[in-house]
Amino acid sequence: MILITDELRARLCANGAAEIETDHVPVVKLFNPVGAATWLLSELDADGDTLFGLCDLGFGFPELGSVSLAELQAVKGPLGLGIERDLYFRARFPLSVYAQAARIAGHITEAERLLRQAAAALEIPTPELPPDRAE
Repeated sequence: MILITDELRARLCANGAAEIETDHVPVVKLFNPVGAATWLLSELDADGDTLFGLCDLGFGFPELGSVSLAELQAVKGPLGLGIERDLYFRARFPLSVYAQAARIAGHITEAERLLRQAAAALEIPTPELPPDRAE
């Protein structure tokens, strides 16, 4: 599987080239299909290899940081399976909200309630979101 398509690469590079520090929305979600590792990535450096985002190796301590695209592409797990891209991931919050929710949950999560809670704690407005179905 192609982890970063040309379209995704362009968006990641544009975020990485931003001259002011911005809380970008994640562009791509990568994951280990036979493990707990997940990456929500928002930027790609000019070197074409260094990605920045929320990294969760499955040990309960997700953190913001950098990862090498070449290293992710080289990973081969059981049965030769490599890292995959979540084709259905659509970010709706800035990276800081996902990071705060991951701190609460101990792992990267897309749980609506936790994301809303994290957004509220960071005082990030979410008026464009539909009402929480659990409310």
